[in-house]
Formats: sequence, C-alpha cells, structure tokens
Amino acid sequence: MKTAEPSDPLLRGRFTDGYTDFSVRASSADAPDSFQVYVSNNHADLVLIVSGLISGHRHATWGDGWRAYTPEWKAWAEDTAFRVFSGVRVEPASKQPGSVRFCDG
Repeated sequence: MKTAEPSDPLLRGRFTDGYTDFSVRASSADAPDSFQVYVSNNHADLVLIVSGLISGHRHATWGDGWRAYTPEWKAWAEDTAFRVFSGVRVEPASKQPGSVRFCDG
C-alpha cells in the first residue's frame, strides 16, 4: 500500500511509466536551476537530476540502477519529467509508456 507524500511546496507533479510512479521536485521555490526525479514515496531512490535550467544547458545525471535503462526510456523519462516540472500537461499517447499527473499545490 502506498502512503501519501507529505505536503511539499517544491513538488511539481508525478508521472508513471506504467510500472513505477515518479515524483518531480524543484530545487527551490524561486528560479530553480535544477529538479529531481525520484520514485514516489521514496526520496532515497533518486532516478534523475536535471541541472542547468537557468543557463539553458540542461544536463541529466542518472541515479544508481537507472543508468542501465535504454537510451529511449531515459530520453522519454527526462522529457516527461521536464514537462511535469514546467507545468505542461502531457496526455498519454501510444508512444509514451506512461501517464502524467500534476499537483495543484
């Protein structure tokens, strides 16, 4: 059973690949330069950190265990996480392995 995450003002939203639920969290409330993706309800299972948002030179750093995923899956995960971080609604499509859910607060 999943437990609800405590209220986190930096949480931007969630998405899934159909197997695992992921959460996207900004690095700060004002002008964040990075965001983190982690397995929902487990901040210790860090999937991805995307930095360089302000400079425009995005750089992805993958967590242990996640580096071995296929380049296609990693590209999908990074792009989906960026859309969630940016607040762009993403409807599941046949080419996307998951769905997106947003937090309102």
